[in-house]
Amino acid sequence: MNNKILKYIVLGLGIYAIAAGLIINFYKDDPQGMYWQDRESFNKRYLSKLKADSPVFLDQVFNNLGSPDLTFAKRKGDDVFQIIYYRTQHEHSDGITTKDECTGMFFKNEQLVAWGPGAEIAYDRVN
Repeated sequence: MNNKILKYIVLGLGIYAIAAGLIINFYKDDPQGMYWQDRESFNKRYLSKLKADSPVFLDQVFNNLGSPDLTFAKRKGDDVFQIIYYRTQHEHSDGITTKDECTGMFFKNEQLVAWGPGAEIAYDRVN
């Protein structure tokens, strides 16, 4: 009888491990469905993984992070410049997301050019 119980325990743990592995590998986080604290951490983690030598496009960011908290755009000739902000640090409990609570991402023609403090500087230089 002890042998039978042991088999069920091992079988149960095996099924649990497989289910957990499948969820971890195939379940995509949805920032829109997260609490604000979780979304902040998710945004910060995503931004920390960006690399200057890997091209990132605007639609990729929207697919991964969802809608930005703040967005601004300019057109200069045939070029479109956008800066989008995602909240990465909580500053004020007033229900309003402001730039000082966000990290900016600067795009030229939908390709990421700069992020972090340099994003706003680059955006401001566009006349």
